[in-house]
Amino acid sequence: MNDDTVFRALADASRRQLLDRLHAKNGQTLTDLCQGLAMSRQAVTKHLAVLEEASLVATQRHGREKRHFINPVPIGEIAARWIGKFEHERVGALVDLKRSLEGDSHE
Repeated sequence: MNDDTVFRALADASRRQLLDRLHAKNGQTLTDLCQGLAMSRQAVTKHLAVLEEASLVATQRHGREKRHFINPVPIGEIAARWIGKFEHERVGALVDLKRSLEGDSHE
């Protein structure tokens, strides 16, 4: 999956809200997801389509119902690629700082 597609999908607050709702209760139908939201059914449908295109949401049909499930893999890939590599450098810098400060306090 293209990182840009995932970042664009995550850039919208309404789509993040839908992901939060699926995280809280996975496998919801469109009707379930629309309850309590200040947006139309059509808007929710469009947002879900963007999330599906980015592979952040997968669907399964159960008879006439279509259930939506969060797919954390694209977010995990982004975390590994974009956050993990920076985190490694930050931890190294903190270790160096700690050693430097401890060396200064022992002098």
